Amino acid sequence: MNRLKDKVAVITGGNSGIGLGIAQEFKTEGAVGTIVGRNPETLANAAAQFAGSFIAVNADVTKISDLENVFKKTSGKFGKIDILVVNAGGGAVGTVEHLGEADYDKTMDLNLKSVYFTVNKALPYMNDGSSIILIGSNAAHRAYPSFGLYGAAKAAVIFFAKAFSNDLLARKIRVNVITPGTTDTPAFEKFVPADQLEGLKKHFASEMPIGRIGQPADIGKTAVFLASDDSSFMLGAELIVDGGMTYLSK
Repeated sequence: MNRLKDKVAVITGGNSGIGLGIAQEFKTEGAVGTIVGRNPETLANAAAQFAGSFIAVNADVTKISDLENVFKKTSGKFGKIDILVVNAGGGAVGTVEHLGEADYDKTMDLNLKSVYFTVNKALPYMNDGSSIILIGSNAAHRAYPSFGLYGAAKAAVIFFAKAFSNDLLARKIRVNVITPGTTDTPAFEKFVPADQLEGLKKHFASEMPIGRIGQPADIGKTAVFLASDDSSFMLGAELIVDGGMTYLSK
């Protein structure tokens, strides 16, 4: 229960969904730090859950000045950072026939550029021997309809885990990536009306080898492993946490 005791963590997109699940598991294991989000309402709600352990910082991860502010505030409050979770993402959904330049730029900025510069701006504030956890997607491995841009960006994120680990060998900073599949998050609400939510979730569950969709805690527990000394011999690795979709689904 104390694998992360007194470790300082920063979690982007920590105000809801997978990021919130990771923050909750980190708190359980004794971590403190910062959750980052753009939505003031969900950020305030999340902050109320973590009073005394995590502070909340409103930031847009596609803006360099916002990222710099996140790490300055965290360092000012807690000192050096031990764990960075680069989770924020999203973007346009559609086919190559219909998505244009604005959609491309938005998706790549949010899922790729932001990952690079979140790590870039965090490094001066991180302890040597720290753990960086990137969040990928099994859309990088499976060509889901209308998820081409998103999947391509996440494929690059998976590569970043290898490249960043290689870059940071001298500092013994490990960079690994968690690749989730379909997970029960508020993102569902963006695609279907409320009265169709449960039906959609059941549909996805029926297609998954494990027989259910993922929960944020599933990703959170994996993140605890990668953040802790239990994974000290892992760097540049990808952990696919998708209920068997990538390896077992037909």
